[in-house]
Amino acid sequence: MTDSELLNYPISADAALEPPAEWDELRSRCPVAHVRLASGDQATLVTRYDDVRTVLSDPRFGRGTGRKDAARVANTEDGGVFNSEMATVLPQDGEGHLAWRRLVGKWFTAKRMSALRPGITAMADQLVDEMVAAGHPVDLKAAFGFPLPVWVICDMLGVPDSDRHKFAHWSDCLLSMTRYTQDEMMASMSEFGAYMAHHVELKRTERGDDLLSELIDATDADGRPLSNDVLVATGQGLLVAGHETTANMITKMVAMLLADRSRWEQVLADPRLVRSTVEEALRYDVNAGFGMMRYIDAEIELSGVSVPSGTTVVCSMAAANRDEAAFEDAARLDLTRTPNPHLAFGAGAHSCLGQALARTELQIALETLLRRLPTLELAVDADKLTRVDGLAVGGLSELPVRW
Repeated sequence: MTDSELLNYPISADAALEPPAEWDELRSRCPVAHVRLASGDQATLVTRYDDVRTVLSDPRFGRGTGRKDAARVANTEDGGVFNSEMATVLPQDGEGHLAWRRLVGKWFTAKRMSALRPGITAMADQLVDEMVAAGHPVDLKAAFGFPLPVWVICDMLGVPDSDRHKFAHWSDCLLSMTRYTQDEMMASMSEFGAYMAHHVELKRTERGDDLLSELIDATDADGRPLSNDVLVATGQGLLVAGHETTANMITKMVAMLLADRSRWEQVLADPRLVRSTVEEALRYDVNAGFGMMRYIDAEIELSGVSVPSGTTVVCSMAAANRDEAAFEDAARLDLTRTPNPHLAFGAGAHSCLGQALARTELQIALETLLRRLPTLELAVDADKLTRVDGLAVGGLSELPVRW
């Protein structure tokens, strides 16, 4: 593959749990590649671990939200999630962004995660009870992987998880690259915005022990109360990020372990491996979605290639996590791998704010399934599993299991 060839991105793969064949070639021969996005816009794709980490960690580079020449993700007029109203309202860079992260980050500390563990475990047990009562086979994504993180983030925000099916549709529309039309996405965002605005107003009159209630009384970097638009966008962003990626990752993690059931048996025999298994599943995940975008407004050199100012760079953390230069035997799922400095949550100032919560949910999900359903197995062959298509987040359409 030469640097002049233009790939369509995201790159498709033959099987849901296997990486695209192009990853190895890109890393070895064309680590700074030209790609075409679903919008038709061109961008530069980086796939080596060091390059991805360099771009994501460089404080000079932001997402390019609002830049006229920044590449758009979706095949709609507004370009999708990175160009949405939610993305433009929240502070993206500088002190404003850091101040916003400090405010929200108080709800994702290790101490708070420890306090949440009993409640999350009880919810996980309840979901398994419901699965067992319903009988098998069952779609683990619908019955367990999706409702668990939805319940958690709804409780944190103080919104009813009974509305989770609305959230799922709104999230899918927001994260669409090719699945929904511009009109469908606009209608969804209008409904989502109105819903969250109504919820914020309720919190103004009756505070609760939740994140939004606390943010209503908080101030921004300039000492001013957070605007209603910022409160609404924060609620939307956390609701989407707080359940969509984790729900998919729970499902993918279990699929990885059951596709070769000796892996499941290994953790079953030694539950102390749960934490390292979660980290390795995050590293090994080939279906992680779009990746992270950065707008390069100062020339940078990556793998000996000059990337000019005005370039939109797509960082494939999933491809970087399979880089043999960073991980020995990178193509093998090693449940004992440690240390494991994967880039699943990104790096730098824009690294995933909720990664402590995601790790907690993944650990509890795996602990609960091992404890309650030790005989869990796939109800279909692994090569029959299918990917979620047309969204910026990666996942499996369903995960049929039995026990």
